[in-house]
Amino acid sequence: MKLWEKGTNIDDKIMEFTVGNDREIDVHIAKYDVRATRAHVKMLQKIGILTQEELDSLLPELDVLEEKAASEDFVIEPEYEDIHSKIEAELTLILGDTGKKVHTARSRNDQVLVALQLYFKENIQGIKERTFSLFETLLQLAETHKDQLLPGYTHLQVAMPSSFGLWFSAYAELLIDDMIMLNATQKVVDQNPLGSAAGYGSSFPINREYTTVELDFQTLKYNVVAAQMSRGKSERTLASTLGGLANTLARFAMDICLYMSQNFGFVSFPDALTTGSSIMPHKKNPDVFELIRGKCNKIQALSTEMILITNNLPSGYHRDYQVLKENTISAVETMKDILEIFDYSIAQVQVKAIDLQDEKYKYLFTVDSINDLVMDGKTFREAYQIIGKEVESGNYSPKKGKNHTHMGSIHNPGLEQIRMKMKHFTK
Repeated sequence: MKLWEKGTNIDDKIMEFTVGNDREIDVHIAKYDVRATRAHVKMLQKIGILTQEELDSLLPELDVLEEKAASEDFVIEPEYEDIHSKIEAELTLILGDTGKKVHTARSRNDQVLVALQLYFKENIQGIKERTFSLFETLLQLAETHKDQLLPGYTHLQVAMPSSFGLWFSAYAELLIDDMIMLNATQKVVDQNPLGSAAGYGSSFPINREYTTVELDFQTLKYNVVAAQMSRGKSERTLASTLGGLANTLARFAMDICLYMSQNFGFVSFPDALTTGSSIMPHKKNPDVFELIRGKCNKIQALSTEMILITNNLPSGYHRDYQVLKENTISAVETMKDILEIFDYSIAQVQVKAIDLQDEKYKYLFTVDSINDLVMDGKTFREAYQIIGKEVESGNYSPKKGKNHTHMGSIHNPGLEQIRMKMKHFTK
């Protein structure tokens, strides 16, 4: 069944190409399409398009369809073009002409729009919850290991002393920036496009405010053309936000891969969380974090894809928008998986004791030595030159144990302040 069928035969090759894998993708938005249909038919009854009796027959069947759509084994059979045609066909099969009325005052354009907006809205919330869980895990790790020093690097060269507390809480605080963007994106998609039909509204006296409340949208996308143009804009916004979060996670995963290597040896994980080599029996590979890095980099590429597909499209609907669904939904589902496995794995990290007496860390404290001279009355430039000459001559002897007191430093990492900042943005 096709919602646009007029009795003419369409070439099978054309059908196969235009439908693509919509059936498989639409499984993810199926329950949201049912919810939107329920709100729509309630509205149609209120404006007199449907009778109370027709509505009473539709609602239980929609409940059954939503339950089916939410199950893991739900499929859209080949005889249907997409989830929209399946819902109408099943309602028509059971209810006859009443089922044929559910598309009144709608287009597939606003059907898919509202289903996607509901999907994005709910799944962004799920991503926020997983992000917050990872944040809490990292802050707990920072608290546990805040007194354990860790060499800091610039240009991959030994630079200045850091700590595991700073390392874990650094990524925790970066997640707050990502949470801010997730909040903003959630507001962008929390606007009801239903009723915009093909992008120019309807001559039926529909009540768009009613469906906005019924679907628990924060507001209505008032202008029908703007509602249609939100297709693509929502995906671009979401892709950018997911890319930012993916960047944070990819960089953290890279740190872990480096720090697990024998040349660093700062952290390890239980054997059960690592994989081996088919020929090298000594290997403990960080495959989980390498895959996280790769998957996150793939998500970061999504923003460019969304821009290229939608860039310079004129107002109104274009079939190009169909291409947006697959990779956007895939990125959302992948990000949920990444956050869960990252949280699960990093909670089991094994922090190693680092021997800072090792010769390779000899110059880790040169800046502290300069600062000591400044506190004794030297100018910074004089102190820099004195320590520089000691390094050049091989006579530098580090004085370790300098206390760093300012907010956000080794000995005052501000963990509670970071926690309060996240709390502010998760209200």
